[in-house]
Amino acid sequence: MNKNERFVIAINRELGSGGRAIGQQLAERLGVPFYDKAVIQGLQEKFSLSSEEIERLKAKKSNWWTDMLQTFVPTFERANVSAYYQPSGRVPDSMTTEEMYHAETEILKEVAAEGSCIIAGRSAFYIFDQHPNHLNILIQASLEYRIAHVMQKRGISREQAMSIIDEVDKGREQYIRRYTGTSRYDARYYQLVISMDGLSEEQAVDLIMRYIDAQSK
Repeated sequence: MNKNERFVIAINRELGSGGRAIGQQLAERLGVPFYDKAVIQGLQEKFSLSSEEIERLKAKKSNWWTDMLQTFVPTFERANVSAYYQPSGRVPDSMTTEEMYHAETEILKEVAAEGSCIIAGRSAFYIFDQHPNHLNILIQASLEYRIAHVMQKRGISREQAMSIIDEVDKGREQYIRRYTGTSRYDARYYQLVISMDGLSEEQAVDLIMRYIDAQSK
């Protein structure tokens, strides 16, 4: 990936690995927007974006996405869109999971077309696998690391943390397999796979930046 040209970085991560924080810090270092699941769902809810509505907007005006961001996201906040959107965590009642996936895919493509960005989670690693200037990263950690991280962050017991991790792992893998036909753990989709055991989030970001700088020479 060449950081001197328009790029998209897709960060897939295990719950409790610190992948979201790494993505946010990396976005700050590179000076680009950061998008995650909450942002994408927030966009869908705020603008009632089904895949059909997206197609209607695209047919009506080619730069609809740019206009939308300029209208609803203040310039000084555009580099951290997640700070602006406050989604309710629900999805429109009329939309099925499959419709949500297709709408998310279209939104992510528009996000990447708008300019360089970092996208955490969802199926971005699959959607942008053929992007001409992309970097796919998988952030993972041992189960013990993840349990400790979730316990500390949420203030819950070990048993609760284990239950949440198990549920989220299964849900994310089922989602990816259902709509992409592959696994989020398929290393062939990633240029970097980082284990967080023994690393701080800052060190992980440093590692990624060194890789990017080397690729951009």
